[in-house]
Amino acid sequence: MTNPVKGPASYFPSIEKKYGQPIAYWTALIRSSPLTRHGELVSWLKTEHGLGHGHANALVAYTLAEQRN
Repeated sequence: MTNPVKGPASYFPSIEKKYGQPIAYWTALIRSSPLTRHGELVSWLKTEHGLGHGHANALVAYTLAEQRN
């Protein structure tokens, strides 16, 4: 039996379905932004790219955690 996906990645299927872009697109976009703070990036995704708060938050949390590792 496979373990269910938890944390920010649990949002990924709905993000891809709703916005029509793969997660790699969004993570690359976040990495290319001159913004670095979590809240700034979430606001930017919401205002400039039309993402909902939960989806933007999940993408930013995942991308920033990935960059720290």
